[in-house]
Parts: sequence; structure tokens; C-alpha cells
Amino acid sequence: MKKILVANRGEIALRVMRTARRMGIQTVAVYSQADRASPHVRFADEAVCIGPPPSTQSYLRGDKIIEAARQTGADAIHPGYGFLSENAAFARQVREAGLIFIGPSPESIEMMGSKLAAKEAAKRFDVPMVPGVEEAVTDLETAKAIGRRVGYPILIKASAGGGGKGMRVVEREEDLQEQMERAISEATSAFGDGSVFIEKYVSSPRHVEVQVMADTHGNVVYLFERECSIQRRHQKVVEEAPCVIMTPDIRRAMGEAAVRVARACNYTGAGTVEFLVDAERNFYFLEMNTRLQVEHPVTELITGLDLVECQIRVARGEELPFRQEDLRIHGHAIELRVCAEDPQENFLPSTGTLTRYRPPKGEYIRVDDGYSEGMEVPIFYDPLLAKLIVWGQTRAEAIQRMKQAIDAYEVEGVATTLPFGRFVMDHPAFVEGHFDTGFIPKYYTPEALREKHALPAQLAALLALRLHLEHKQQLSLSAPRQSSWSTRFE
Repeated sequence: MKKILVANRGEIALRVMRTARRMGIQTVAVYSQADRASPHVRFADEAVCIGPPPSTQSYLRGDKIIEAARQTGADAIHPGYGFLSENAAFARQVREAGLIFIGPSPESIEMMGSKLAAKEAAKRFDVPMVPGVEEAVTDLETAKAIGRRVGYPILIKASAGGGGKGMRVVEREEDLQEQMERAISEATSAFGDGSVFIEKYVSSPRHVEVQVMADTHGNVVYLFERECSIQRRHQKVVEEAPCVIMTPDIRRAMGEAAVRVARACNYTGAGTVEFLVDAERNFYFLEMNTRLQVEHPVTELITGLDLVECQIRVARGEELPFRQEDLRIHGHAIELRVCAEDPQENFLPSTGTLTRYRPPKGEYIRVDDGYSEGMEVPIFYDPLLAKLIVWGQTRAEAIQRMKQAIDAYEVEGVATTLPFGRFVMDHPAFVEGHFDTGFIPKYYTPEALREKHALPAQLAALLALRLHLEHKQQLSLSAPRQSSWSTRFE
């Protein structure tokens, strides 16, 4: 493998390229017209424009990406995450073109891409499941029968879904028909597949995921867990590793369950098995993401591994250089997704020019970003500007370091999730580890954020006023007295 084309943009494209360069592998960037001046384009050894700004005309055009690989002589394609990373048809096209796809097989992607197929495969390998059904539900009467059997509240989920699309919580049977119709409609619109299934809604769950890595020689290991419960609209904002409520026994049980899921689909490469954990610390299989996760850096910081390097080595046919017994957790890591969103306006996307962009620097502070000062934040893509990651010997130290890093992060021109991140780090529920996926609806409001920032602002204003008055008084006392002679001759 001498040259890798990275079929992505922004921070993940840069992150993959940095590891490839360190390994002595050349890189090719692809970009849309909107990303012509992006850092990942400048960093790569070669760059190819693949179309207009809309992703449907550029980053989602597998044919253009494969053609760019042919033109530049790339022998492998890394999909990053998002876009085509979990598209089985694209993975198959890459391999049919004689190129290496740095990821799992198309068959693994297909199996785990369907929540129904994934649940069926996991169940065969004795992985704990949320009570419900593993087959598609299409008619109301069947849905009612399931609801009565598992008990309300229930959760309707799109089989092909992700990111909260096609998902509805139903509290009462009277609401079932309306919510089911909405879920099917949204799933059809978002994924072209209206299949939905029903399961028991686990109230107050924690969202905990396990990182797995598998090679082509039959070795599968788990790289411990990540806590991903701080979410808005079913999308993660803050992640950390390890999970604060985890015990050695539960960690081992979850890790071994994740390995069984990976074996169920003959998985290779980096993947993530997601679980729900209830108040009694029972865990249930949720889904498997057949790609590198946005939050993978926290795992890297507590294990000392480079997951992209592992991906590349597995894709080259190499055996994993470590076994499960070699792996240890070192310290604690936290990641904040710095998104161009306004937390005071229900996290609405914020676009504009980055008139000032100065990421923090320091020991044990890592920033994975894909923007620079003066760039436009476009409306066409995910609003993620950067990932701010910190490490500490303890969780308390990591939280304190994250606060300092947030305060030092300078962004002007767009609203960001930085203030929300500081709100989370300061909140007693987070500090004490007593939170779940309901953190935002339970504790956060724009008013709470404004109040939190109002007191420091008032104190700063009072201090500035006091300093001004003291300075004015000093000037008054030290000013020379005016003579009567000068007065007479004015």
C-alpha cells in the first residue's frame, strides 16, 4: 500500500492523512468546490476536485471517487466516517476496481447496516437484547400486540436508520398509529427503506459503546468502552473513556459480547458495538457501526494505540500486534464535539466566516480539526468544526483540563457548542457521574446557559467599573492644581 485516497473531508480526512504520512504512505485528497481551500486539500500530496458543493454531487459520488483513485494511482481508499463509509455497494465497487477498501467487507457492512439483521446475528451469539421483536413491523394491529406484550413505553426504530431518524418513543397505545406512520415516512425519506421494528423503551439509559478491532487472521479484541450519553437529538456531543459506572466484571462481559457480535458477521478492521445500559447496569445490544467513530480519539488516548494505523495494517493483511491480555486502560479522556451550532437556539446550525479561530494548545490537549481562520463554514455538510480531546490521570483531572481548554478556545464568526461543553463540565450530575441520555432535557435550557454566563459577565463588569473609578480617583488626586495666574489670562 503506497498511496491512500481519503474519501472524506474536514478533520477526519486530515486525521487519516497524518497517520498515513507518518507510515510513509502518500495521500490523495478529494474535495468539492466549496472545500477548495480546506486544510485537508493543502495537506495531501495530491488533490482532485470531484464536483459541486452538495454532497450528492461530490462526496457521495462513489464513481467519481474511484475514478480519482485511478487517475492518481492510489491503491487504497479510506472512507473515514459518514458519507460512503457504511455503504456496502461502494465498498464492493472499490474492491471490484482492484483497490483496497480500508474497512470491513461489503457483507459485514450489509449485515450490520440493517438493524434487524444485526439483532438477529447478535441474538444467535447470545448477546443480550432489549425485549421486542427482531422482524419488520408493517401493520398497526401487530404493533399493538407487541406493545401490549413488552409494555409501554415502546420505541419504534427504522431498520436502516441512524442519527435518530425514523425513531419514535410511544408512551400510550392511543399514540401508536400516528407515531408509527411518522417513523415509517421519515425512514423512507431518509434511507429509502420504511422498515421499522419495535422494542421496549429503556428509560434513563446510558449509551455505552465498545471499540473492537479484528484482523484477517481470526484475531478480535475489544479496546474497552466509551461513554456517549450526552446527546442532543440522539446525536453525541460529549464522549469519554472509560465509562464512570463500569466495573471490571461488566467491562469484561460487554467487551466479550462485542467480540461475539464482530465474529457474528466475520468482521475485520475497526468497528464499534453500541449498548444501552439501564439503571441496574444491565446492558443490551443496540447496533454495530462498521467504521471508525467520530469519538475514536478518547480510546486512542487511554490505550496508546493509533486506530487508523491499525486499520491500515489490517487492510494490508497484517496480524494485530497485540492480544487482549496486552491491553490496559491508562487514565481518562474526554472529547467535546465543537460544532457550528447555537446551543442557545436549540442547537441550530450556524454558518458564516471564521473571523477568529485559535484552538487551545498544551500538554495532554488534542484538537482534531479541519478549519482555519478566515474560512467559510458551509451549509452543505455536518456542522462539526473540530474535536477537542483531553487526557488526565483521573477523570477529575480530565474534566478540569477540558474546562481550561474550552476557555482557551477562541472562535468568532459562528456560534459553537463550546459554551454548552463548559456547561456540561460544570454540572454536578456530570461531575458526579449521575447522568444518562436524558441529560439535556433534564438539566439544560438556553436560559440556564445564559444565567451561567451572566454572573461572570456581571462580576467582570463590576470589577471593570471599580478599576475605572479607582483609576479616575487617582488621576484626580494627582492632577496639578490650577493657578490663579493662568485663570486670569484665559
